[in-house]
Amino acid sequence: MLKRLVVISRPVLWVNTIGPAVMAMWIGGELFNPEIIPLLIWLTVPFNLWLYGINDIFDRETDLLNARKGGVQGAVLAIHEIKWVLWGIAITNIPFVVYFFLNYSLATNIWIVVYYLFFLNYSAPPLRWKSRPFWDAGSNIDYAFPLVFVALALNYEVNWIGAIGLMLWGVAKQAYDAIQDIYEDRAVGIETTATKLDIRGTVIWSTVFWSIATVMFLIVNIPLGIANGIYVGYLLYNQYKKPTLDEARRLYPASIAFPYIVGTVIGFQLVVGLVFGLYP
Repeated sequence: MLKRLVVISRPVLWVNTIGPAVMAMWIGGELFNPEIIPLLIWLTVPFNLWLYGINDIFDRETDLLNARKGGVQGAVLAIHEIKWVLWGIAITNIPFVVYFFLNYSLATNIWIVVYYLFFLNYSAPPLRWKSRPFWDAGSNIDYAFPLVFVALALNYEVNWIGAIGLMLWGVAKQAYDAIQDIYEDRAVGIETTATKLDIRGTVIWSTVFWSIATVMFLIVNIPLGIANGIYVGYLLYNQYKKPTLDEARRLYPASIAFPYIVGTVIGFQLVVGLVFGLYP
């Protein structure tokens, strides 16, 4: 069951929670701060079990029709597994919530609570933003929240340009990734930004938000902005040129790899910084 809970937390997507947290530390001017360790541990299985476990519970009907579910891209839960997922969420998250309450500022904890609530409301009734066009994409600003609460927890200045840029990036990516699920969502009557705008309309939507995000990334870090622009250009051009669900599914692995590949731009710069003694 423990192995199953780890699978449900989708380790291949942990980069979406851990990545912004580490980025907040680097932007704060430190290569590594030991005080980030509790946050990094929490952003692996515990928080991702909250994020994806709740999603899998309320998406069972859709997931049963979705051929890409049942593996690294998302679990298909059996009825008897639901109670174990809920227990897993509680046992792994409550100790961290208590620790954060005792050790972090009110502002930090407010951002952490909002982080929890955004992902809860994305999947769970009554709000279930996931099935509300434009709310679904808009709610994905939450992926940028670690840039804020990690900075606050470690007493850094929040880089709001980077944080807002990543928020807009999340708005674009959620809609783009949902293109591949248009058929399954329509089959069960779920409306999303992607089902509302259709494929090319969603590509235009994502182009707008990714373009603004790229400009903001350029302000924070020029190589990062350039890498982001090239990558989104590849995804958007190919999807617009061939507006089919098969093409969306072909491109999805590249979309999953997006944070990993673009993130290496930052990693490369860190190595250069170490070689030239830019970090103490």
